[in-house]
Amino acid sequence: MAGIKAKMKVSDLRRALKALSQKELIDIIIKSYQSSDDIKELLLMTFNADEALEELFKKYKTQIKDEFFPERGFGKLRLSQAKKAISSFKKITGDEGLTFELMLYYVEQGVDFTNTYGDIDERFYNSMLSMYEKVIEQCNKNEDLFKAYKERLEAIVIDTEGIGWGFHDALEYLYYSIEWGEEEE
Repeated sequence: MAGIKAKMKVSDLRRALKALSQKELIDIIIKSYQSSDDIKELLLMTFNADEALEELFKKYKTQIKDEFFPERGFGKLRLSQAKKAISSFKKITGDEGLTFELMLYYVEQGVDFTNTYGDIDERFYNSMLSMYEKVIEQCNKNEDLFKAYKERLEAIVIDTEGIGWGFHDALEYLYYSIEWGEEEE
């Protein structure tokens, strides 16, 4: 069976929703809620943001951790799943600060994984470097963010000493590219 190819623009959706009664809208929202975990989380954030934010952060942080160090067995190292957790969290919550925290946590888990199990492959290191670079870009835009995370950012570089594929050197280069410099406080 071929996939559904019909698409609806947001403007068309808006027009169709405006034509519905309140009861019909409620029914659509309830059906959507029952059929999709993403919609459940989105509605949870909409109606109960404070409690939901903490709960969702823990959920997505656990998803990242489980790709590297699950409760049982060995990590599957599905980097796309770990990165999807970050993007899903950002999309659902819109919380830039906690999204930054998840991005940094992703790199920390990757470094811990390498230090635990030994050298991985170039694809793995490129993924870690790409995420670390995004973290550094945000730090370059916000000195307070850099100051708050400076020790963790530096620890990543220190913890990669001796890791192959130029990984340590690239992380070190990115870290020292931060525009706020090493001024004494």
